[in-house]
Amino acid sequence: MASGTLDTPPSRSPAPPGARASIPARTLRTDKWWKAPAITVVLLTAWVAYAVVRAFMQKWYWVEDYHYLTPFYSPCVSTGCEPESAHFGRFVPDSPLLPYALLSLPFLGLFRLTCYYYRRAYYRSFWGSPPACAVPDAHKRYTGETRFPLVFQNSHRYFFYAAVALSVINTYDAVLAFHSPGGGFGFGVGNLVLLGNVALLWAYTVSCHSCRHIIGGRLRNFSRHPVRYRAWGLVSTLNGRHMQLAWITLGTLVVTDAYIMAVAAGWISDLRFVG
Repeated sequence: MASGTLDTPPSRSPAPPGARASIPARTLRTDKWWKAPAITVVLLTAWVAYAVVRAFMQKWYWVEDYHYLTPFYSPCVSTGCEPESAHFGRFVPDSPLLPYALLSLPFLGLFRLTCYYYRRAYYRSFWGSPPACAVPDAHKRYTGETRFPLVFQNSHRYFFYAAVALSVINTYDAVLAFHSPGGGFGFGVGNLVLLGNVALLWAYTVSCHSCRHIIGGRLRNFSRHPVRYRAWGLVSTLNGRHMQLAWITLGTLVVTDAYIMAVAAGWISDLRFVG
């Protein structure tokens, strides 16, 4: 047997708690990994800017002839709302600093902000934590969602309940929109826009991870709960499209609002099929 000592790897001291992985190079990736977070920043910033401007315009949100109400103003609860558009009463003071849909916008915003997909999107793009796979984190320490303000991400399930209630209200608005100027039933392009938007909003809402857990997450035996198992399977299928639905519904909300604004402002006329 040959004499000598075996080579042993040098000992390494354990990394301190919360420390990030030490990578000498910024990244070894040669692809354009920065494009996805950059596009996310641009799109989300543009959407938020549009939504904020529209929420505080306080006009061109209601088409009286056809009862079209934009989802950005639903439910319209300000005393400045058109009486016919306020389906659930007017009790918020009329002020340029208060959106007409003050009751709903904060909950919808928090539902999206705490959404599991949106967390990934803005953690990577705005927060750089991490900006992409195999790219070092922009922060030296990692605490997850255990500290303020990210600890409030755990309240997502409660905002889901609020989102369900608001989806019911949006559905109610879409049904009321089947109205003609002379009274009675009416049907136009605006109805198709509203129906398409509310259907996709429902798909995004029920595809939520919290919804999937509520339906089947605590069941020990699916065979004893066939109805819930069937519902869980449907939600799980939608859950696989949660990212796509998240982006699609941002688009449909803008399209729906822009269409109703254009009709309300008199820029275009609604194409009517009935009434």
